[in-house]
Amino acid sequence: MNTLQNDKFLRALLRQPVESTPVWMMRQAGRYLPEYRAIRQQAGSFMDLCKNPELACEVTLQPLRRYRLDAAILFSDILTIPDAMGLGLYFSEGEGPRFHKPIVSAKDIQALTVPDPESALSYVMEAVRTIRKELQGRVPLIGFSGSPWTLATYMLEGGSSKDFARSKALLFDQPRLMHQLLDTLADAVSSYLNAQIAAGAQAVMIFDTWGGVLTPRDYNDFSLPYMQKIVANLTKEAENRTVPSIVFSKGIGHSLVEMMRIGANALGVDWTMNLSDARQMVGDKVALQGNMDPCILYASAERIQQEVQTVLASYGRGNGHIFNLGHGIHPAVDPEKVKVFIDAVHEYSPKYHI
Repeated sequence: MNTLQNDKFLRALLRQPVESTPVWMMRQAGRYLPEYRAIRQQAGSFMDLCKNPELACEVTLQPLRRYRLDAAILFSDILTIPDAMGLGLYFSEGEGPRFHKPIVSAKDIQALTVPDPESALSYVMEAVRTIRKELQGRVPLIGFSGSPWTLATYMLEGGSSKDFARSKALLFDQPRLMHQLLDTLADAVSSYLNAQIAAGAQAVMIFDTWGGVLTPRDYNDFSLPYMQKIVANLTKEAENRTVPSIVFSKGIGHSLVEMMRIGANALGVDWTMNLSDARQMVGDKVALQGNMDPCILYASAERIQQEVQTVLASYGRGNGHIFNLGHGIHPAVDPEKVKVFIDAVHEYSPKYHI
C-alpha cells in the first residue's frame, strides 16, 4: 500500500495534534456534482453503479479532484448488507431504497444468516482495493456501514418510513425478536467492516441514521449496545496504523455521554446542538465530527465563510475536531459553494491549532 501523504484526518480522530482542522463531507461523492450524474447515467442504475468497482472508484475520487478534502469515503450504500442477506435492494425514482422481500415474520428473522463479505459483497471489497490503489496515498479512505438499528428499520419497513410503525411495533411487542435481528446484524456489520479494513479502509464509520427516532431509553437498549458490540469486534490496527472508528447517530445529542460507551474514537454531531456543548459533554474522551447545517451551502459565499468560523469557534482551540456537515450534502447545492466551504476551513482553522 502507498505511504499516506496526508494523515491529518486520522490524527484528528485519535485526538493527536494537527496543523489545521481536517474536513470532509458526508455524501461528498454524489448528486450535487454534474460529473457524478454523468457516471450515474452511464451505469444504468444506482445499484449498478455501486456494484461496478471501477465506476464506484471514479465517483469516490471525483470530489477530491475539485476540493482540498482530507479524506475520501467509499462510494456505496448503507443497505448492501440486507441486500446480501437476500432482501433484494432496489431504488425507485423519487422514493429512495426499497426491498423486494422485506421482513414480514419471525421466520424471516430466524432465517437470516451473516453474509460472507468476500463473496456476497465482493464488489465492495474490490471497490475498496481499487480506490486505495488510485488514491496513491493522497488521503485516507473511509469505509462504512449502516448501524444494526438503522438497517433493521429498512428491512422491516421495506424502505424509508415516516413513523417506523413496523419497527417500533416489533420493538415494543416482541423485543426478544428485535434483539435477535439486531444481534445478527451486528455480527454482519462487524464482519463487513473488518473486510473493508482488510481490503484497505483506513478508518470506518457507522451511520446510525435513524437512532434519533428512538426514546433515550430505547436508544440505550436497541441501538447503542449493538454498535458497542461492533466496535469491540473491529480490527484495531492495519498497515502499522490504528484504524479509528466514527459513530454518527442523527438526532442523538441528548445521549452523547452514553454514546461514549460505544468505544468509538469519534462521535458525529448533527447541527441541532452547539459543538461547544458537545465538547463539554464528552471532555477529552473522544473526537467530535461535524456539524455545519447542510443548508448553509445554499447561502452566499460570505455567509458560508461566516458559518465555518462560527463552527470552528464553537469547538474552540485544540485537537479532536473533524469538520463536516451535520448530515449529508443536499443534491441541489452549487458545487462552487462547496469550494467556498472547504477553502474556508483551511483558511480559518490553523489559528485553533497553534
